[in-house]
Amino acid sequence: MQSLSRRDFVAGAAALAAASASGSVFASSYPSRPIRLVVPYAAGGGSDFVSRLIAQKLTETMGWNVVVENKAGASSLIGTDAVAKSPADGYTLLLADTAYATNAAVVPKLSYDPAKDLLPITLTGSSPQLLVAHPSFPANNLKELLALPRSQVRQYGVGSPGQGSAPHLLYEMLKLKTGMELVHVPYKGGAMALTDAVGGQVPMVINSMPACMPHIEAKRLKVLAIASPARNPRLPDLQTFAESVPGILGSAWYGFMVPANTPVAIQQQLDAAIQKVLDLPAVQEKFSTAFIDPMPRGPQAFSKFVNEEMSRFRDVVKQTGVTQSS
Repeated sequence: MQSLSRRDFVAGAAALAAASASGSVFASSYPSRPIRLVVPYAAGGGSDFVSRLIAQKLTETMGWNVVVENKAGASSLIGTDAVAKSPADGYTLLLADTAYATNAAVVPKLSYDPAKDLLPITLTGSSPQLLVAHPSFPANNLKELLALPRSQVRQYGVGSPGQGSAPHLLYEMLKLKTGMELVHVPYKGGAMALTDAVGGQVPMVINSMPACMPHIEAKRLKVLAIASPARNPRLPDLQTFAESVPGILGSAWYGFMVPANTPVAIQQQLDAAIQKVLDLPAVQEKFSTAFIDPMPRGPQAFSKFVNEEMSRFRDVVKQTGVTQSS
């Protein structure tokens, strides 16, 4: 192996120091113009709520100009791809959610690499998935549902926000572990599925807690199970999936990402600013009211979490053959 001369070493060190210095100078002047926060969905819904709340508080507490841009389409793929291909200068952020991990599993050929083209900044929060049913449904919890005759259960439908969505894959996990087969009914969004469940057109639906709670509180729907690691303090009598079927977990989560090669100093500045906002009592109160729970913060925790999510969903797809269009 060729060794470095003293001259080469000094020159390399000087170049590294210059690059570091230029990054620091760049960070010290950041942000000098508006920051675009891309939400890969239409206005309304959990991702939009989280984005607009954080953007508002970053503007109020940090003096930044953060502009939310809704770029919907193809189950978040259009907006995510746009951010992945944006300049890596800290002026374009992505509000990523559970679809970031499910798309990596169910879409055969993505236009971006979810493991390389975007970098995690921090998670902001999550809400567990619920299995809900029309009040007339014969089972009152998952344990009772699993005890029903399989010939009877096989006739029941379970709605989800769409083919290949996280609630759909949660059902597929349940089917793999129990052999219980239902009729999967994919909708174009969770709201439509819940509306049909309230009207009795579909007996069960899997969707996130914030979307389901208004119907539960109004007794238009009942809850059979929650896909959280432990029972939820707000619904202490509600069984978890894991109490009947160990290993079944699922949530709707939210986090911020930036294009790959965004300067480290900028990543750190974004992380610190978002975490500062997340610590505001007003933000914590709004998240709690919306049934959004805290999550581990920072890029390392986010990276570990999203890699585990992608691996878990890919394992389900490998065993079932489910794709976004299947």
